[in-house]
Amino acid sequence: MKKTLLAVLAATSLLFAESYQINTLSAKQMGMAHTGAGMKLGSESMHFNPGGLGFLDKTLDISAGVTFIIPEVEVWVNGDKTVNDKLGTPIYVYAASNITDWFSAGVSFTTPYGNSADYGKNWAGADLLQDISLAVYAVQPTVAFKFIDQVSFGGGPTINFGNFSMSKRLVPAGAFEALRPTTQHPALGSPTAAAILDKYKDSPVSAEFSGDADVGIGFHVGALYDIIKDKFALGVSYRSKVDMKIAKGEATGTEDITAFKEFLGTFDAAAGTQYQSKVPVPSLEKGTFKAELPLPANLNTGISFRPIDNLLLAFDWQWVFWSAYKELSLDFTDDVILGYNTSTNQYIHSSVSKKKYHDTFAYRLGAQYTIIDQLDVRLGMYYDESPVDDDYLTPESPSTDKLGSTIGLSFRPISGLSIDASLLRSIALPGRDATSGENKDKSDGLDARYEVTAWVPSIGLNYSF
Repeated sequence: MKKTLLAVLAATSLLFAESYQINTLSAKQMGMAHTGAGMKLGSESMHFNPGGLGFLDKTLDISAGVTFIIPEVEVWVNGDKTVNDKLGTPIYVYAASNITDWFSAGVSFTTPYGNSADYGKNWAGADLLQDISLAVYAVQPTVAFKFIDQVSFGGGPTINFGNFSMSKRLVPAGAFEALRPTTQHPALGSPTAAAILDKYKDSPVSAEFSGDADVGIGFHVGALYDIIKDKFALGVSYRSKVDMKIAKGEATGTEDITAFKEFLGTFDAAAGTQYQSKVPVPSLEKGTFKAELPLPANLNTGISFRPIDNLLLAFDWQWVFWSAYKELSLDFTDDVILGYNTSTNQYIHSSVSKKKYHDTFAYRLGAQYTIIDQLDVRLGMYYDESPVDDDYLTPESPSTDKLGSTIGLSFRPISGLSIDASLLRSIALPGRDATSGENKDKSDGLDARYEVTAWVPSIGLNYSF
């Protein structure tokens, strides 16, 4: 049972830290491959580099938008393909003001982490994951000071919170079929026993896990140096690690687990098979769990260069400290028994799932060209490494090295208003074969091949005066 629940709840880790970090939080900058650490971006600088906010020259600058992540995750198991194409919709809102010539302030609301997936109820990996929906939200008040004309520093706290829900099959399909020859036992009433086995043939028992994360506090700081005014700039920002906690997650059965357990108990008593000890069904009716997981730190460095008035080039280098995510530890209340340790003669109420992520780098290159005063066009490309080794690749985290290309534009129909749109195409390089390795021994893995692609359109509005 320890193995079963260990695999189930590993998926909750995505609420906090996975290679699914969302880097699509500006419709304008996504057209330049989401560069921005070395640029003056007004209120959007709060996400890319708080130091850039010091160069804001508007009484009020507001940006808001939504991204539509349209994935196609193909998982091949023994020649059979399962596809996840569930839509994700991260949003962002930035608002800031230039209060004095040397001081600016603002606040942002973003969704920097999230995931959604639906593989169906009875696919080959349903014992690991059937579906999942989760999101992390961040509120960031920010202040910035321009100490001299060419240098600005900024920063503020990040206030993070989130929620999730997911389901999985608790025991494998067909796990109870060995009971069929014994359903003729007089004490069972064979028609009743056979009917119950028919009902649970494909998905004996499923469970749903959900919870809200406690608020986690971090910080985000940065500096921007306008080396050659409006021609060449250098920026750096650091977003701190945040330890998030689920204090009271809920675990409930999506089938009538109590009735099914009573059936198995009746079977044990009548047929004497001791079958319940071979394929145990956990006691989830009143169970809760707690966990603590990290949002990794990020270090971003960027430069921007304007060789001619109409052309802006940018390059960003991003270091994500995924190595903070070593394992997922889950502690259940005494109501939930995951197993029994015969050496200590104690029930098991907690589990540890190894993750062993490693730090990664992302490289981003973007260009913007102003065709006329009312229209900018953008191009970009990026390369983003995966923190997950093959031995730890699972359906809820089909992480791969990614190569992406982007296009975008901004149209300004009237003074102060910009309509921003962009499109990203992400392709895994290459598809990955999960060997399961160490995690297979813990029921965390699945021998499978993963092919991951995505289309990501984004649209936003910016208004300033």
